Amino acid sequence: MVKDKIYGITISEKQINTKKIAILILLIIVAIGLILVARNTIDMIKQHKVYKQYEAQLATLAKQEELKQQEEVVQENTPQMPQLTEEARKKIETIYQAENKRAFLTFDDGPSTVTPTILDVLKQENIKASFFVLGSRVKAMPEMTKRIYEEGHYLANHGYSHSYSAIYASPQAVLDEFSQCNEAVRNAIGMTEYHSHLFRFPGGLPGGKYAEIKRQARELLSQNDIVNIDWNALTGDAETANPTVEFEMQRIQETVNNKTSVVILMHDAQAKAVTAEALPQIISWLRENGYEFKNFYEIMK
Repeated sequence: MVKDKIYGITISEKQINTKKIAILILLIIVAIGLILVARNTIDMIKQHKVYKQYEAQLATLAKQEELKQQEEVVQENTPQMPQLTEEARKKIETIYQAENKRAFLTFDDGPSTVTPTILDVLKQENIKASFFVLGSRVKAMPEMTKRIYEEGHYLANHGYSHSYSAIYASPQAVLDEFSQCNEAVRNAIGMTEYHSHLFRFPGGLPGGKYAEIKRQARELLSQNDIVNIDWNALTGDAETANPTVEFEMQRIQETVNNKTSVVILMHDAQAKAVTAEALPQIISWLRENGYEFKNFYEIMK
């Protein structure tokens, strides 16, 4: 009897059966296949876990970057608390002097229903302006005042009433109107410590029948850490009852007249919708002529 060993099993030649061998080989192949599939499955599971971990890391990094960008936007758009230092006083005194061309866009007499359009244009153009608000209008439109502030524009002071007989009754009346307006702004933006330190006399500081009252008031304001600012260029939106865009563009070109540093007087009062309409063209013209836009946070800091 001939004996062989197949896979450790001793059998005789008569016991060898081709069918059984085929089945055995098939079983071995299946077993090997299952082992390979199992290994591949394990590898895939491991790779999936690694991918998921990598995906989670990427998601975490993306979230961190998003939060960082949001924080940067908040920091960029959150206004500083104005500070009146000696350096700031000197910069205000020399506001019309600069080595490079710069333009301060300023708006008086608001807020009003015209203000949102102006804010939309400024946001689109990525420009921060300065708003010399009236306390009475702030009280009427606190949410709009808050929007001005939260979008990074400077909230300056234009008194409370804009009534010349009231505000120029005495130097103390000027200071009182400043304080009344400042209180309205504080209530609107929810910041009890807010103080703009920056005032614009209704009608401007120089001349007129209230010239002496203004002169005395300027000294009184200075003693109370308040400086005043006028303008050296304008759109002429207060020079005529019904200005057109063409008129305002002509006046801005005439009054800027290639000055190096310009503080531009405009208005966002209810009747000044044409100023909002002209604003994109005004901004475009200033840019084409090499002006960089500034606001008073860059001085009062």
